[in-house]
Amino acid sequence: MSDATLAAAPGNASGASPAILEVEGIAKRFGGLVALSEVSFSIRKGEIYGLIGPNGAGKTTLFNVLTGIYRQDEGRIRFEGGLLENATPDRIARLGIARTFQNIRLFGNLSALENVMIGRHVRTRAGVFGAILRDPRTRAEERDIERRARDLLEYVGIAARGNELAKHLSYGDQRRLEIARALATEPRLLALDEPAAGMNATEKVELRRLLESIRKDGVTLLIIEHDVRLVMGLCDRVLVLDYGRNIAEGLPRDIQKDPKVIEAYLGAPREAARAQ
Repeated sequence: MSDATLAAAPGNASGASPAILEVEGIAKRFGGLVALSEVSFSIRKGEIYGLIGPNGAGKTTLFNVLTGIYRQDEGRIRFEGGLLENATPDRIARLGIARTFQNIRLFGNLSALENVMIGRHVRTRAGVFGAILRDPRTRAEERDIERRARDLLEYVGIAARGNELAKHLSYGDQRRLEIARALATEPRLLALDEPAAGMNATEKVELRRLLESIRKDGVTLLIIEHDVRLVMGLCDRVLVLDYGRNIAEGLPRDIQKDPKVIEAYLGAPREAARAQ
């Protein structure tokens, strides 16, 4: 693991913290399908917050609402106290929320370095004319973008592969690259959709170390993950969705014993569970 740090990342993961994200009564419908209903939770600054649930529970739909891909039909979302009302994905990124996707979305025919540099452009100042004229200010900014991108590749542990095409990287390294590109936007909240998907046991251990380093450097994390063991060992608190609704929220040790969570994952009828 690299010794590089997210020098630009603000925040403090120690002690009690105010909420960075507040979700109140979110609903999302697709025609007659209710994907989310009355979903509410809050995430404190500096914590690692887990989101789990069976397939089809609405986890990725919730991520898409939080990051502006979908607009909720009901409810409110506040980020750092400000209301996110009809915000577009690019505006949400500029406000400080970045995400990765369940299905990796990299530019396969660009290098790893170029992929991270693309993410960094959300923080650039040069406009169209600057890009065309290539004035000294624009060239200096481009050098800064490349320098920061290289730092982030080192941070996630793939600096040696910066000049390789993204499509030639291993699956685990592609996941790391996607995280580096998200970090290039300087997020205060990083939402990760199944970051451990497709990873072997060794890669998952390395991923956990990386995520802990990101939190240590001041970025709050929201994680969807099917690897329940990873979630329970990593997250401070966990929210469980089932059929688009909250069914449990709390400390990992409490979530593991919650009868509603056990039922959602194992499919045991409530009546049978009560009779035991």
